[in-house]
Amino acid sequence: MAEQLTREQLALHADLVEAPRVAPPTDRTFELPTALYGATVALFLGFIGTLAIGFGNPEMVIPFVIFALFVVAGFGVPAVWTRLAPTTRSRAKSLATFQQEGIMTAYGRTSARDATIQVLILPTLIFAWGLICVTIAALV
Repeated sequence: MAEQLTREQLALHADLVEAPRVAPPTDRTFELPTALYGATVALFLGFIGTLAIGFGNPEMVIPFVIFALFVVAGFGVPAVWTRLAPTTRSRAKSLATFQQEGIMTAYGRTSARDATIQVLILPTLIFAWGLICVTIAALV
């Protein structure tokens, strides 16, 4: 038969040992290949470059340099963050692995094509918007 023991009875016979704390593995890669990250940065810098060339004015040099520095800082800080302590064995997926496996999202597994479109749609639209603005300004 089973016998019910009180906390006091258990405390008399138990050897309490604190379990060692083990940090969970750190993964800061976001499962995306570096090429997608680089393409995003290139499209944003391309937008700024397009506007700088299209609206080239000596008075606008400093604002465009500041914009470019913001983009570099905005993408550079997370790139550095992925390499900070604690050291981790996780690495960004290679492009081939990404194409084979896709990526896990909150809504399930997404293919590489769909994930690439989701990641690059906004930077591409912004770059196209810059081209359209410069074209309209040149024609007017």
